[in-house]
Amino acid sequence: MAKKKKSGPKRVATPAGTDHWLVRPATIRQLWVVFIAILAATVIGDFFVEHHPHFGVDGTFGFGAWYGFAACVVLVVGAKALGFLLKRPDTYYDN
Repeated sequence: MAKKKKSGPKRVATPAGTDHWLVRPATIRQLWVVFIAILAATVIGDFFVEHHPHFGVDGTFGFGAWYGFAACVVLVVGAKALGFLLKRPDTYYDN
């Protein structure tokens, strides 16, 4: 049985023939590590901040992180639902 080739991100060559630095797998891994470290540091920094909640729930630990994540999920689900409602059939522009 033949091995299936692992599909990864498409590599885009620049005019000079070298790969762009944002397309290299090592750079992508490094960016993920840096972004996760920044997010973790932001949530950990919540321990050292005095909260002045206005609604009660906004004083919980990591409120900004979980509220932002929940808002992002709502936006993605809403966009998917809107796309489902507004999409046209493939033959919409055919005569």
